[in-house]
Order: sequence, then structure tokens, then C-alpha cells
Amino acid sequence: MNPPSPPQLDDSRCIQFLENLVSIPSLSGDEKAAAEFLVDQFQELGFDSSYLDSVNNAVGIRGRSEAKITIMLLGHIDTVPGHIPVRIENGELYGRGSVDAKGSLATFALAAAQVTLPPDIRLVVAGAVEEESATSKGARQIARDFTADYCLIGEPSSAAAITLGYKGRILVEYHHRVAMAHSAGPEKSAAELAAEFWQRTREYCDEFNHNKNRLFEQLLPSLRSINSQSDGLDATASCKIGIRLPPDFDIDDLRAKLTDDAGAGQVTFHGYEAAHQSDRSHQLCRALAGAIRESGKRPTYKLKTGTADMNVVAPIWKCPILAYGPGDSSLDHTPNERLPLSEFNTAVKILTKALNRLATTLNTAVDPAG
Repeated sequence: MNPPSPPQLDDSRCIQFLENLVSIPSLSGDEKAAAEFLVDQFQELGFDSSYLDSVNNAVGIRGRSEAKITIMLLGHIDTVPGHIPVRIENGELYGRGSVDAKGSLATFALAAAQVTLPPDIRLVVAGAVEEESATSKGARQIARDFTADYCLIGEPSSAAAITLGYKGRILVEYHHRVAMAHSAGPEKSAAELAAEFWQRTREYCDEFNHNKNRLFEQLLPSLRSINSQSDGLDATASCKIGIRLPPDFDIDDLRAKLTDDAGAGQVTFHGYEAAHQSDRSHQLCRALAGAIRESGKRPTYKLKTGTADMNVVAPIWKCPILAYGPGDSSLDHTPNERLPLSEFNTAVKILTKALNRLATTLNTAVDPAG
């Protein structure tokens, strides 16, 4: 018996799905309501199973658990803070998360629902929690629960672009306490010491970046915060620094250098993720690029200077992996975050076609007689 045909979803149904998802607040660490909505939607879309896992990831599965090949569509359901009233104006959906990255997650769910799935292929769509936090708690749980043979990460690249890689990251915290001294004296204040630590960090990065023209190859430091205070006897100062890392970077050398630069201050490191860069030679990339061409667009390829859950799962699964999703990533985290609905609907169609092509190709490879 042939499996039932998947639903064919019109543009208005897809837009309503997206608007409803964006309308549910899901600040990183408080995603459960949006995840429950997504689980219910997986059921309505005809997924074989859907559930909240142990960390409140929303998981939807099409296909048999014993299928030989698993295609993972890993998006994230959490957002950064900042309320943006959800509305549609001039064909664009405004709202926190519309671009980063509920637009991509909705694209994954709607496309996966419409794929004609061969028996030896399984599709998993996951809306992961805490991607916007340094923990990436959701992606780590998905990597424990599943093994993927192919993976798409849901992040905005535009409907006609494919993201091949993301820079790595490390977060640095510096803290120094000194006895109070008169401002006219020779002693450096705690605030000055913190500022000097930041300056030395920038100098280290500038030296590393000498003759490196591509941003993806450079160390990119950013001062996240700097604070000082005094109780009249002691003064303290602290700063938080984020550094975006290039591929194949010696993180131990950086840790040693900054620890030495801290002098009598204290420095701690957390949130480390190595950079990852994929290539174009695998079936997943060919299927997606082909679908983009069939839509009348020319595929482009990007390397991002931020980080994503790709950095978390790529070294674990070691499978072909890309990122895809509609929207302009320069609007991420901004007060004007908005997604053109025509681009969103185009991305759903492109990804549906790409997944159909990939599933057919992989199934033929698994079962040449099929």
C-alpha cells in the first residue's frame, strides 16, 4: 500500500502558521508555550509523531524509526528580548523572531509536511531552545537523542542563499579588585585596568588579523559590557568580551595569552564553540541549489561571522550540514525585525522541492531497485 499523499499547503495557510508562531513569546529560557504550539501543529500537518522532549524542544517526526537515513531540520524557537508588535505591513511580517529564526523554523515544518517520503528516509524537525543563549541547551539534547545523516540548520540567509559555515566563539570575563587610592596618585584605578585589558585583547586580535583579508579568517572581538564600582575602601571593575573565532584556531593559545594579560586580575572563559565550514560537494547542497535554480533564482553561498547551532552539532554528527532560511540576517535582534512574506512562501516551496529531490536520490542509493 502506498503511503497517503502529503498535504499541499497554500500560501495563506503557511502565512497563518508563521504569524501564529511569531505571536507566541518565546524568550530564550521561556519557550514552552511556543514549543507546545509547534507540537500541536506538527500533529495537524500529519507528522507521524510529535512531542516535547526533556528540555522542551519541539520535535516532529515523519517516517519510520528504523529508516536507514535521517534528515534533520534543526531550527530554534527561542528569541532575544525586545517586544515588537506582531503585524503585517506592506507584505512583511513584523515581530520578534520573524527573521531570527521562526521564519526558518516555520519553513522547515511546512516543507517537511509536504514531502513525499520514501520508506527508508526519516525527516525530523526540531525547534530547539536556548540557541540565543551560550548554552545551546536544545541543540545539545537533540544531538544526544538523534543521529543525523544530513542536517539543515534554520537560520536566515535569504530564500536564494545557502550558508556553508559559521565562525566560532569564546566569551571572556575579566574582574579586578584594588584598594581605593586618590585619583591624583600614581596607582591605576580598577576601571583603567579593565580598559587596558580590553585594549590588549584588541591588540592581540589586530596582530593575528594582519594580512588576513577575509572576515571569516579573522579574530573579531567585541566589548559586551564594562562596569566599575566602589564602596569607599575597594574598587572593582569587570568587563565581558566576545571573540568570534576563525576555523582551525588555537584556542589554548588565546586562553594563555589573555590569562597572562590579566595580570593580578581574574579572567574566566565560557561559551566556547569551534568554527565550522562545510563544502558544496554533497547531495544536500546540490538538492538545495538545484531547487533554488528551478525557482528562477541564482543560488549564492555565504559564510557567517556569527555562530549558530551548526557549531554545536557539526562536530558530533560529522554529516553534510548547511544553514538555510528566509530573511535578511542584518535585521536579527533589531527593533525593525521583519520578514517579507513573499520570500517566506518562496523558501517553503524551494525547500519542499529540495527535500523531495534529496529524499528520492537517497532512497535510490539505499534501494537501487526502488
